[in-house]
Amino acid sequence: MKGKSKKLSVVSTLLIVLSALLMIVSIFFPWWKMIFFAPQYPEGLNIIVYPHKLEGEIDIVNGLNHYIGMANFSKANFPELSYLVYLVGGLAAITLVTALLRKKSVLYGLIGVFALGGVLGVLDLRKALHDFGTNLSPNAPIKIDPFVPPLLGHNTVANFVTNSVLGVGAYFLIAAFLLLLIPLWKDRK
Repeated sequence: MKGKSKKLSVVSTLLIVLSALLMIVSIFFPWWKMIFFAPQYPEGLNIIVYPHKLEGEIDIVNGLNHYIGMANFSKANFPELSYLVYLVGGLAAITLVTALLRKKSVLYGLIGVFALGGVLGVLDLRKALHDFGTNLSPNAPIKIDPFVPPLLGHNTVANFVTNSVLGVGAYFLIAAFLLLLIPLWKDRK
């Protein structure tokens, strides 16, 4: 009887499978976005970050950032974009194995790995933003104080207001994580 109580229910197993599917789906949607507004760009300029590429008006933003001495936004400056899809795919595979095993102990381990990956991802992005905003070239035509673009929220640099927001893919990942937590509550006895 004791061993049986540690087995996850069929509903919990289906939630875990759905979590894996959401992880895979997240790969095809943006995870994060920065939108730059200024009087000369009232429609806004975007940097859209997928787990494997950058999109948006990158060339225009890089051209403007040149004036303040900021490094270019490019895939080369974000090596994570070359392997992040594989990490997410691996996590989805481990999630499916967890669903097949239906063991709470394995689910606890999966949640720990997922949470650790999320924290490391946020810290990595925070470090990149810090480096971009504080390592300004002293030879830049326009001198400004170093700054750190926000991970979420907005800030103002010169006449540009920047808004940083989560993309749809990030919400899929958050939902995937929450789906993994439900079985812990549902099958708690």
